[in-house]
Amino acid sequence: MEHGSIITQARREDALVLTKQGLVSKSSPKKPRGRNIFKALFCCFRAQHVGQSSSSTELAAYKEEANTIAKSDLLQCLQYQFYQIPGTCLLPEVTEEDQGRICVVIDLDETLVHSSFKVYVLKRPYVDEFLRRMGELFECVLFTASLAKYADPVTDLLDRCGVFRARLFRESCVFHQGCYVKDLSRLGRDLRKTLILDNSPASYIFHPENAVPVQSWFDDMADTELLNLIPIFEELSGAEDVYTSLGQLRAP
Repeated sequence: MEHGSIITQARREDALVLTKQGLVSKSSPKKPRGRNIFKALFCCFRAQHVGQSSSSTELAAYKEEANTIAKSDLLQCLQYQFYQIPGTCLLPEVTEEDQGRICVVIDLDETLVHSSFKVYVLKRPYVDEFLRRMGELFECVLFTASLAKYADPVTDLLDRCGVFRARLFRESCVFHQGCYVKDLSRLGRDLRKTLILDNSPASYIFHPENAVPVQSWFDDMADTELLNLIPIFEELSGAEDVYTSLGQLRAP
């Protein structure tokens, strides 16, 4: 193991050595996903168009059912929509420097580094070169399912050039079927101009069409995955629509 590849000695979960006083998480609290309101609308429609042969009891039952479902679903829908309005997105407004650039969401663990639960954090080979080039081409955002008290100080040591415009942690993920999912629709960016680099398909299960997969990394110091990805991202940086460009790259 090369000494230069160790960026810090820390425990992954508590990161006591690295935790800084007054550290403020830049993430937002988990927010509920909206439910489908079409069922409620259908019930309302059905209640209003019951035939004349229906009894008053049946009509009242229809209306009561519709009213209950409609209120519940509408409330859930409004709550979800609230989190989509300007000013409530996970990311701040795009800076003048990043206007017109594609936003790339980059994972931390097993993508850029590997953390031992006991003593150290290893940098993936060519991570410095990769991040430097990404910062020249894209609006880069760190998005990890790890806790901020671990990931924030590690990122401080990893990203000394300030490539990441923002950092999002576990609190910004959506807990879905036992996994922490990175919902790209909550970023406040055009999905046609958004990419995600992550070693875990479960992390981008909501938006697989926006993903650039990367192999998980642990300790292979001969790994060249990040180096090989640089020309791919260079080509993607000029895309008007990432769906079209990724589709062409994936075509046999």
